[in-house]
Amino acid sequence: MNDYRSLNRASWDERAPAHAASPDYALDRFRADPSFLSDVVRFDLPLLGSVTGLRGVHLQCHIGTDTLSLSRLGASMTGLDFSPAAVEQARALVASTGEDVTFIEADVYDAADVLREDAFDLVFTGIGALCWLPDVRRWASVVRRLLAPGGRLFIREGHPMLWSLADPRPDGLLVVEHPYFERAEPLVWDEGGTYVETDVVFEHNLTHQWNHGLAEIVTALLDVGLSLTGLVEHDSVPWLALPGLMEQVPGGEWRLADRPWRLPHSYTLQAVRPATPATP
Repeated sequence: MNDYRSLNRASWDERAPAHAASPDYALDRFRADPSFLSDVVRFDLPLLGSVTGLRGVHLQCHIGTDTLSLSRLGASMTGLDFSPAAVEQARALVASTGEDVTFIEADVYDAADVLREDAFDLVFTGIGALCWLPDVRRWASVVRRLLAPGGRLFIREGHPMLWSLADPRPDGLLVVEHPYFERAEPLVWDEGGTYVETDVVFEHNLTHQWNHGLAEIVTALLDVGLSLTGLVEHDSVPWLALPGLMEQVPGGEWRLADRPWRLPHSYTLQAVRPATPATP
């Protein structure tokens, strides 16, 4: 297998400038309005609650719009991403707004080595992150190392049931085609384009991805000593995941137009590192 990091990084490096220029990421709104927040973070707010005064790290932060949004809500934020082009765009964004957010270029599996361990009150991971990682247990260990005692993980992610579906069919049937459970072999995709509006034609289109079952994710976090505090499944997702089968709803979300209750589209999971070690 080719090194998945190199393949995936080439894809993200090419797409980061196009994403920053796309109206879908609304960088002009971030620059013009110091109270503007990303659609993703606005959706998260009811479950996220107050982050004022928290030391936060956003893993796999891409071009930093969610990271900046959390900073605007009062958290002291650091963003981390493995794509140098994405980190460059994120740094340029906060430089243009004059806000104090730190961005680090590193692979997510190395996050606890390049950042301080036991140092963060909030580890935040957004939509479309875990599918790029081959081992969810290794990710959970990184989260545990980053969190301070009493610190919280907050993740909203595309549901593994959604990731397992085949491309939309003309008859509208939902067909399970791809693995639901984590497997050693990646799903290999060779697809042009991207998930935002852009006229850019890309050259680096080969990527490797993995699905992770919901129980696998929960168990990985429990096994490293975190306590699950919340798990909510949602009937919407913030991108057009199934073209031709979805309708847009308020807040930048998409859901199945026909009986959306058939499919969990995304989920929010929260877990905490206990403030004191468990008593044997």
